[in-house]
Amino acid sequence: MGFPAGIPGKYISAETQSAARQQSAAISRERKETAIRTVWFLTASSAIIAIFFILLFLLRDSIPVFERVGLGPFLSGTTWYPTGEPPQYGIFVLIVGTILVTIGAMVFAVPLSIGCAIYISELAPLWAKNILKPAIELLAGIPSVVYGFFGLVVLTDVIRTTFGTPTGETWLAGSILLGIMALPTIISISEDAISMVPREYKEGSLAIGATRWQTISRVVVPGALSGITAAIILGFGRAIGETMPVRTLTGTLGIEMGEVAVGSDHYAALFGIAVILLAITLIVNSIAVMILTNLRKRHMGGAHTKNLALQTLLEWIKRPLTIGGFLLFLIAFFLVVPLHLALPVLACVAAGYIFKDRLNPKQAEKVAFSLIVTSVVIVVLILVIILQDIVVHGLPALSWEFLTQSPKDLGRSGGIFPAIVGTFYLVIGAILIALPLGVGAAIYLIEYTKEGRVTRFIRTAVDLLNGTPSIVFGLFGLAFLVYFLNFGVCLIAGQITLALMVLPTMIRATEESLKNIPQSLREGSLALGATRWQTIHRVVLPPAIPGMLTGTILSIGRAAGETAPIMFTAVVFSQRYLPSSLTDPVMALPYHLYILATNVPGSSTNKYGTALVLLLLVIGIYAVAIVMRSHFQKKLRG
Repeated sequence: MGFPAGIPGKYISAETQSAARQQSAAISRERKETAIRTVWFLTASSAIIAIFFILLFLLRDSIPVFERVGLGPFLSGTTWYPTGEPPQYGIFVLIVGTILVTIGAMVFAVPLSIGCAIYISELAPLWAKNILKPAIELLAGIPSVVYGFFGLVVLTDVIRTTFGTPTGETWLAGSILLGIMALPTIISISEDAISMVPREYKEGSLAIGATRWQTISRVVVPGALSGITAAIILGFGRAIGETMPVRTLTGTLGIEMGEVAVGSDHYAALFGIAVILLAITLIVNSIAVMILTNLRKRHMGGAHTKNLALQTLLEWIKRPLTIGGFLLFLIAFFLVVPLHLALPVLACVAAGYIFKDRLNPKQAEKVAFSLIVTSVVIVVLILVIILQDIVVHGLPALSWEFLTQSPKDLGRSGGIFPAIVGTFYLVIGAILIALPLGVGAAIYLIEYTKEGRVTRFIRTAVDLLNGTPSIVFGLFGLAFLVYFLNFGVCLIAGQITLALMVLPTMIRATEESLKNIPQSLREGSLALGATRWQTIHRVVLPPAIPGMLTGTILSIGRAAGETAPIMFTAVVFSQRYLPSSLTDPVMALPYHLYILATNVPGSSTNKYGTALVLLLLVIGIYAVAIVMRSHFQKKLRG
């Protein structure tokens, strides 16, 4: 076909060239979008890769003990004596000890937590909520090593003098301490579940003449039972994964791993313990995730789960007391709690059960509300006692020399400056690694893909990573980074290990922040011709910054206070000079405090000073990040 009359061929050629340029630009944009999408998919896959390598290297180093001893004898053996002749590797006693200490923690934590959750959600005036919410967050923000220090120095001494035991390092001490550490998790999730109960349920109950307590106990709590059960299970998972200086799975790993010969049967047996511990915590946390998912579906008005087996499992788990569970509870209670304390407690419980039907509704309400308020007072007192003890005994140690000098005489004198700097290095490096991975994974999950098998698989990996005990991260870092990659004990190994530990927090916080951005903003940007990535980084990410900072806050607080992930990968107890490269080992406040508390007698003042500095450091980081978050929120509103 020839050219139309009156239109020169040169003009057609220019038009064709313009169209070709537009097509080339479109292809370039499409390739850029594909590349960006691929990058975010790879970051989202980091959780899958991490959990795969953790399982791989734990199993690789534990196989020798399973081959030599056998899985059955390893689990059922009642003697753990790895240095004997012949050595014996039975961990049944360690498993029972772990379960009993953890159940003891739940005996302590569950009543207090549920009472606090009910009070905050249903009874507290606004001013009380404004006080209790930050108090619970502060309890959650206290580093685990500070809890451990308080338990070793104060709690064990109280138990020793009160009960006349040779040592205070008992199941009771471990249970109380783990219970305190589980309080924030159970309170927060239980309160969320109670708040999710539809308001019309409560109003309907009150409208037909029920008292406030009858409404709470017979309508609100049963309606939130799935979430409360999940909170208890997550608290159980948190407690079972913490390292205690008693004969539990985690305690054995923390005590013996630093002195074992690499590649020996004892070394393999410790990794076998890590595999069993990881399996237990993953099962516990997976059950909790199933229950919470089921609860969210019901709250959103969705149909009940179609899987009858899953529904049956959830209903069975939700039963507050089964015969077996009740018997296990009683056994643990009497083993963990001294008899002269256990009997009065059980007598009070029995009396309450017998006389509960003889009280009129108003009297029952007064008794119930008194117990709820008492639980709140106990939780606040726990926080006050811990902070008061550390502040009062730690202040005399604080001085310019303490903050700027190196330690002397095994930490009994001198300062902690290298430990402060090392802690900053570890935290900054961990955040620099975890932040882009976490934000990228959340962007892919929310912005680039719909709910399906891939997203469920990635979220499952994130949940599994989130439920992994901190000491398991330390063992993985030791096996993979220190030995397999031959990094040695150094700063970069610790930073990577901490980054993997806080990665799930970064992903979840960013996800929730992106979900809160209205879909209409995305649609408007796309309608104006913007690409998906232009829409994300110019329209979606700016208002999501406060939520991303929340994840950073939580990650910084956890990374700064953890001992187990760095004790095998990055830290040394004493070092006169600051690290000059990423391949140098460092000092760190959590590990320095751990060694002072467990191995250096006569260092009381510096122990408390180190604990106070670490506590102030974490709280200060939280405060700065919260101020930044508030600034961004005000800026966005303006």
